[in-house]
Amino acid sequence: QVQLVESGGGSVQPGGSLRLSCAASGSSFRFYVMRWYRQAPGKQRELVAAITSGGSTSYADSVKGRFTISRDNAKNTVYLQMNSLKPTDTAVYYCNTPPSIWGQGTQVIVSS
Repeated sequence: QVQLVESGGGSVQPGGSLRLSCAASGSSFRFYVMRWYRQAPGKQRELVAAITSGGSTSYADSVKGRFTISRDNAKNTVYLQMNSLKPTDTAVYYCNTPPSIWGQGTQVIVSS
């Protein structure tokens, strides 16, 4: 069973940056589609970004131009670089690989 462990969350002022990491167990990471989701208080979980095994990326409209997803297959890790953060980015961020493997989440708070 693949396990995912997120890290890198924290508190930051509007306009600031954070980089989230998600480390995966196992030897097949390079074949996985990897996704970042987020869930704000009182809201449904939403897809933020995804990266295929070949490195193709996609983003939610709300984060395009500000967030970048990347992967390092040698380290079994996927990243989410978040720049120009807004208060509306405040949420718990989860790493996922389909169909239903999730990390425990990491909290991001954007506030002045």
